[in-house]
Amino acid sequence: MADPRGSSSPRTSAPDLEILGDQVTLHPSGYIEPPERSQDGDKERNLVEHMARFRSSPLEFLREVSLHVSGTGWRAYDHFIGQPIFYPGFSENMIAAVLSTPILQQRITELAEKRLAVEEKEGFLNKDDPSYTAKRTQRKAVIEHNLQELSEKMTSDMICKMDSRPFIRGAYYLVTQLLTRAYHQGIHVSSEEVLRLRTVAEKAAVKKQSIIFLPCHRSHIDYVSLQLICYRLGLALPTVVAGDNLNFPVVGSFLQHAGAMWIRRSFGDDILYTTLVQSYIDTLLQGGFNFECFIEGGRSRTGKLLPPKFGILSFILDSILSGRVEDAIICPVSTQYDKVIETEGYVTELLGVPKKKENLADFLSASSILSLKLGRVDVRFHEPWSLREFVQEQQTRMTGIPKEISSMNNPLIKQKLLRTMGYKVLSDINAVSVVMPTALIGTVLLTLRGRGVGKAELIRRVEWLTERVRAKGGRVAHFGNSLVSDVIERGLEVLGKDLVGTVEGLPEPTYYAVDRFQLSFYRNMTIHLFISEALVCASMYVRVKRGGGRGNQRISYSELRNQVLFLSQLFRGEFIYPTEGLAVNLDNTLRAFEADKIVDLVRDNDGKVVAIDLSDFERAAGRENYDFYCFLIWPFIEAFWLGAVALMGFTIPIGYQGDGWLDVKKCQDSAQLLGKTLYHQGDLSYFEAVNKETLKNAWTRFEEEGIIQVAKSRNAKIQPRAQLSLDWAPRRDPTTRQILPEGRLWDFTEKIAQSRREGKNRRDGATVSTRVLRLTDTIGQTLFSQALADAEMSEEDRVLLKKKQKRRLAHRARPHL
Repeated sequence: MADPRGSSSPRTSAPDLEILGDQVTLHPSGYIEPPERSQDGDKERNLVEHMARFRSSPLEFLREVSLHVSGTGWRAYDHFIGQPIFYPGFSENMIAAVLSTPILQQRITELAEKRLAVEEKEGFLNKDDPSYTAKRTQRKAVIEHNLQELSEKMTSDMICKMDSRPFIRGAYYLVTQLLTRAYHQGIHVSSEEVLRLRTVAEKAAVKKQSIIFLPCHRSHIDYVSLQLICYRLGLALPTVVAGDNLNFPVVGSFLQHAGAMWIRRSFGDDILYTTLVQSYIDTLLQGGFNFECFIEGGRSRTGKLLPPKFGILSFILDSILSGRVEDAIICPVSTQYDKVIETEGYVTELLGVPKKKENLADFLSASSILSLKLGRVDVRFHEPWSLREFVQEQQTRMTGIPKEISSMNNPLIKQKLLRTMGYKVLSDINAVSVVMPTALIGTVLLTLRGRGVGKAELIRRVEWLTERVRAKGGRVAHFGNSLVSDVIERGLEVLGKDLVGTVEGLPEPTYYAVDRFQLSFYRNMTIHLFISEALVCASMYVRVKRGGGRGNQRISYSELRNQVLFLSQLFRGEFIYPTEGLAVNLDNTLRAFEADKIVDLVRDNDGKVVAIDLSDFERAAGRENYDFYCFLIWPFIEAFWLGAVALMGFTIPIGYQGDGWLDVKKCQDSAQLLGKTLYHQGDLSYFEAVNKETLKNAWTRFEEEGIIQVAKSRNAKIQPRAQLSLDWAPRRDPTTRQILPEGRLWDFTEKIAQSRREGKNRRDGATVSTRVLRLTDTIGQTLFSQALADAEMSEEDRVLLKKKQKRRLAHRARPHL
């Protein structure tokens, strides 16, 4: 995108990048870059730009096919950087290596001994039998043999099978043909990042160290694009962790031979399987094989990064802490799209429709998407870093005294390490993420008042947002010397008429959001850059919404800080914050707002900020910049407010005969039903607030705070159940039996509502305290009626719940809402 600041100072262009097989060459550009050229993309390369089509160029198409079949040049994939893969016998060697790991053999022995103890207790082995020792030894050998066979089968089902180089050459060509038909503008990477990654890969290959790619996850295309990039750049393809839900006929085998390793979605109490996964990861990392897993676990349905999942990370960290692996290189990866293929399906899931199981028919039906023009894919690689050095650095911070890494195996310390590592990776991904034109357009359309926006105003706001992104250290996708208006036209074409409509017959083109829910996916791609600003503006809204002059809207620094602290704690599982801490982030944001003429800071004689006003400049501009930041976060505030209001309905009815425990899934579904009702009745401004993922995050946050208690049974067939904590539960009027709008939970809900956007009946507090409460109580009564049919909580589950409550109380020292 052209630089809106119009800088006229010439800059020397970055060198051109030539990628040919295992050779990556820099060529001097030899010219002075035109002033219009963007700073964000002058060092990037489209890796899959030229793919011949049979209909348009049959001879070129046949030539390309012959080059891939014969393995000419880089297509042969003979001289890549990394450990040997794609050779006959690769799978057999990997299975043998996994089965021979000491931790697996030790686990098999332990399980055999446990089984023998059970058989002795049940009388199958008699210690008084003269031949007891021989029979026991024989029986143990049989059990161990059976466990070995089971381990071999599970390992064969799990591991990736990189055995055939002709297969991967053909797979690369086929997938590239398909991908470039869907994403017609190709896959773009940064030449500087690629060169840095290749340098790291060369050093890692010498040391026999693995590069662990940790990408964000928004689409099934994520792992396809990274595999294509590694192939094209001459890097050893990583083994990709994939859920076995994708292991369906034909496609599952194809993916497994292209690098996928299959793991169960849940390990449960299967000790042998857990040890097998650890053994396989150990084997990969000890051998220096590249590895890939998604830091968020599953795909983000909302467009923003999800909190980190620690399952596979825990195995990786254990490999290092145990000393079984010396070191590994972490490489966070950001993958951004002009348009994500699955967003329409995401909306369906977020609105409560159960996710369909993957199958071949649906996969083949996706071929119709290949005729669409979905723009481009931008992949960015953060600077890789040593996992061992990270652990040592964290160890020094925790204790101040460097020790052996093995001393970090304490479960609490390991959990803290995992959390720190997970959020560091997310922060690194955000740092290199590219904001796509579709994200800019979606953000602008959803952060303006009114039904639509004219073309001139859309261009102006996109230019403003582009400048804001860059000012925050973000990157904007590069489109050469194209005018902003042309880039917007292409972005609108990619989004399509189902997302953005045009009003015809007006003096200028006027655009409006057709599907705000789906468009919010693209808006959420930018929110991480402005989360501090959004929190501050939403906190100021406590006073700004009063209207009137400065005196009426002025907020004291202490009141602002308290509300920012409250919202920050509320959303700590929802957003990734800057690492400097609340006080520094708040002061930095206020100073930046003052410089941008959004606020005036009132200071005392010592120069300390004591109050904050909206500036006259911002008021004259119709609060457009202040409103922008509010619009970014208001849907999330609405979602958490909705979650809190729904909790009010879980107040136990007077005279209720059950134990008060409700099915968690039904509770969350009821919150979504309440939200849909409030939206259509005008008491909820954003339909995005009813999305399942955000409501689940709110539920998790309420559980962490102790507002609700959740009991999970050891029996997987029994759904988790929940109830309001006694010290948070509202009271009922003994006469009317209605929930009273008072108490700790009510005050908590009202504090969220202070930063909530004003709308229909919003100024009338009685609306929520009467009609909305009656509605949530009606839905809650249905839940309690259904719960009467459920069994009483078992004594075993009660013991588990008490242990969980003790652990929660042990962490009460941390900041709370």
